[in-house]
Order: sequence, then structure tokens, then C-alpha cells
Amino acid sequence: MVFFTPRCYSIIMASVVAVVDDDISVRESLESLIRSAGLGVRVFASAEEFLDSANPRKPDCLVLDVRLPEMSGIDLHRHLLARNDKVPAIFITAHASDDRARSMAASAWTVAYLIKPFNDDELLDAVNAALGWKPSY
Repeated sequence: MVFFTPRCYSIIMASVVAVVDDDISVRESLESLIRSAGLGVRVFASAEEFLDSANPRKPDCLVLDVRLPEMSGIDLHRHLLARNDKVPAIFITAHASDDRARSMAASAWTVAYLIKPFNDDELLDAVNAALGWKPSY
């Protein structure tokens, strides 16, 4: 398990991770995992639910399922980048052989592309990297 250093504890405590996945069991397990690491978390069942959310606080990191009904996680991230909401993203998918989706997800703000099932440390390492992310243009 990843433990955050005391030096970055105050920054981490204020951090919020948004999870967008249409599978309720994935949302619940990621919510529990991320909270156990001392981070704030908000979960959404769809890209549209995320976009329609009333919470004015922009998340510090996104965990996006690649394949969502209607708007995909990739399309959601592109939409946010187009409106200058630059948030580091971690993409998750159960479709390991989808190289097209992997290349479509790539951007300066893409931190990781994880294949389900991934272990807790993989996700927490990616979240930790996202919270200190500096894009490579």
C-alpha cells in the first residue's frame, strides 16, 4: 500500500479524486480505497452525471472508465481539456486489447492507463503521481 509522506500530508488532505465508472461495485471499491488513503473522493455513474454535478470544486485527479454509456471517459477528458479544465486523468478499462482506446486516451494530462483488474497499489501510485502531475507538452 502507498503511504503519503508527512511533508505532503496537508496538500493531500485537501485533494479530491473524482471517479467516473458505470459499474457500482467498481465505484464503491475505489471510493473505499481512495478514502482509506486519506483523500477526498466523489463518485459518478456517468460522464453526464459528473458534468451535471453541482459541486463547484474541481477535482485534483480523475479516475475515468474508458467505456461508459453515452460519453466515454476519453471523450469526457477531451471535453474538459477543451474548456481548459486541465485535470490529470487515470484511465481504467477491462479491455486490455483495445490499443485504439489507449492511443486515444494519451495526452499531456494522462497519468496512467490501467487494465482491470489492477491492484490497490497500482491505482494509489497513479493517484499519487497525478496529485503532483506536471504535464509534458
